[in-house]
Amino acid sequence: MENKKGLIFHIIHGSFVDGYGIRTTVFLKGCPLRCLWCCNPEGQKGDPELKYTPAECDSCGRCIPVCPTKAIQLDSVPGKEKPEIDRKLCTDCGKCIEVCYREALAYFGSYIGVDELFDLVKKDEQFYRSSGGGVTIGGGEPTFQPLFTLGLIRKCRENYIHTAVDTCGYTLTSEGFNVLKETDLLLFDLKHMDPVVHRKITGVSNEPILKNLERLNDMGKAIIIRIPLIPGYTDAPQNIKSTAEFLSGLKSVERVDLLAYHQYGSVKYGQLGRVYQLHVQSYTQEQLDDIKDIFEKYGLNVQLGG
Repeated sequence: MENKKGLIFHIIHGSFVDGYGIRTTVFLKGCPLRCLWCCNPEGQKGDPELKYTPAECDSCGRCIPVCPTKAIQLDSVPGKEKPEIDRKLCTDCGKCIEVCYREALAYFGSYIGVDELFDLVKKDEQFYRSSGGGVTIGGGEPTFQPLFTLGLIRKCRENYIHTAVDTCGYTLTSEGFNVLKETDLLLFDLKHMDPVVHRKITGVSNEPILKNLERLNDMGKAIIIRIPLIPGYTDAPQNIKSTAEFLSGLKSVERVDLLAYHQYGSVKYGQLGRVYQLHVQSYTQEQLDDIKDIFEKYGLNVQLGG
């Protein structure tokens, strides 16, 4: 396979989550879902996006005259003399980034070839070998860039490096399904069992997701299920029970990870010129333990976090 280029927005080295052992996690841009609680909003769009961090800006004004669409204006409010960006006018052309020496303006997303990316993740090979770890590909959604993801998976396999793919499971193409089929381990997100509710909270139906999961289970793929627990959205007692019952019939599921709601990614919405709209109360430990107990009653191997 040629040295296919892909669009990534982050790499984490030395991760103890996202699979077994010590891992390097690569985050790809582009996702078909629009989950209300998404903690990586910069991974949704499949193109580079302008990131603006006002706290890093010294109001030099160099970005204003170079903007071809006049999307950047200086806020004239006393004490707030910072540039403001009209996202409706901004085309993410990057002209402002070129003149911003403070890096208050930057891109979410950069292109890289499979070979170059593999060279980066291979540097941690000794940690993979000593811990039973490997490379995890997340996002965004890895099946959104199937050829690039497959290229990295195959490059890792040629070098005996374990791979995992963190997926929403929503892919309608054979290339996307091949990504799920060829990785060593699947970290498979399961949001909601009701198709109507699922569409309401993610923007898509869950029918392709459940079908793909059942196909992969029948193929004997190693699967860790990841369930986001979002108060008032995914934690209804009936949904918890329906999810547990469904998973209890899948023999390839090695573990179920319950991921409690947090707001760690909310600052990134502001950097994208968006407003984070989901503000709900976090769980108590007792509430999380109660949900965990329900899954365990169905004979599932469950952990909080993962």
